[in-house]
Amino acid sequence: MKLGIATGIYPPDIGGPATYVRALAEELTKRGHEVTVITYGRPTEEEEKWKVVRVSKRGLIIRWIRYAAALKKNLADADAIIAFSSVSAGVPLWLAGLSHPKKILRLGGDFLWERYTDRGGNLSLSEWYEKATFSKMLMRRVLGIFDHLVFSTHYQQELYERSYRPLPPHSVIENAFPAKPNMAHNMRLLRTGGLKGDTMRLLFLGRFVRFKNVASLLRAIASLRRSGTCRVTLSIVGDGPEESHYLSLIRELHLEQCVTLRNPVHGQEKQRLFAEHDLLVLPSLTEISPNVALEAAISGLPVLLTSETGLSPALTGGMMLRPLRTSEQIVSAILDAEQNYGSLAGDVHSPLPQRSMRDVADAFLSIAANPPLPLGFGRAGDGHAL
Repeated sequence: MKLGIATGIYPPDIGGPATYVRALAEELTKRGHEVTVITYGRPTEEEEKWKVVRVSKRGLIIRWIRYAAALKKNLADADAIIAFSSVSAGVPLWLAGLSHPKKILRLGGDFLWERYTDRGGNLSLSEWYEKATFSKMLMRRVLGIFDHLVFSTHYQQELYERSYRPLPPHSVIENAFPAKPNMAHNMRLLRTGGLKGDTMRLLFLGRFVRFKNVASLLRAIASLRRSGTCRVTLSIVGDGPEESHYLSLIRELHLEQCVTLRNPVHGQEKQRLFAEHDLLVLPSLTEISPNVALEAAISGLPVLLTSETGLSPALTGGMMLRPLRTSEQIVSAILDAEQNYGSLAGDVHSPLPQRSMRDVADAFLSIAANPPLPLGFGRAGDGHAL
């Protein structure tokens, strides 16, 4: 089949969606399918075994028009196009007006809610959906162009089923689960004896955006200082538009000795980062499907995760879930993790279900191979899992 992948971000951009898209393109290409990725960004020297078309990000409306033109030029005769963003890719796909390809939208985040948090909003995803009437009207129009919706969690699927009735046909394709690294067992045994030093080493790993709630985490670190010394340290690893805000907040709170910012890491560097820390902290307003939490847990690193998450109990059995919206809540949770660290580290060994990118690709190919139903937005979805 000729398959298109329309995405807002793609490596060298960081983040789960970029990694996911590249892994899916690689797996589909291995199967002999002709794959073309359309994304935003400048041309790079890195070569792939599949075609990658990059569209300039400049200008809001004009970049959608450029993206739509790229879709028409490269994918008008495709069998299916899988879009990975309802707005960044979904709106250009709407503008392109392509009639032949089957249109599939994979939803792992929520673009409009993320933009709301970028403007200073602090509601969780579920709270926002209870109030965002106008935004839901816009999203309903975008969803109507797709033949099938794919959710990464049942949590988000249920939100959409309540908010957009009826939905197009839809299903859940959970993320591939990372393979267990060789050193994970040794890391778990090392940590079950408790913390090894006087200072707990915390790690945040992800995009520097507002909904990740890192500002509250920094204020919590400031509250935990003892007589000017660092009771805990924090490594903030990643990049994004909030970096300058983090740096100014570190200076304002006098956290230069307690907090460091580091560039994004991948592969073995990420595994070494897990080994160098005692606890991964993800205090986001909502984390729908945080792959980094699964990577850390399977590597033997305990995880403190917001209770506003879409991960199922089967995946969070070895994690500590707590309300983490305010700095006070984060302080309380960190102290709890510190006090019970040995048992927390012992729980990390809980095995994850087996699910590879090959399984994910099988599910997408099954959807792409089935002809779309003839009706529009009124089609009822069955919400099954693949």
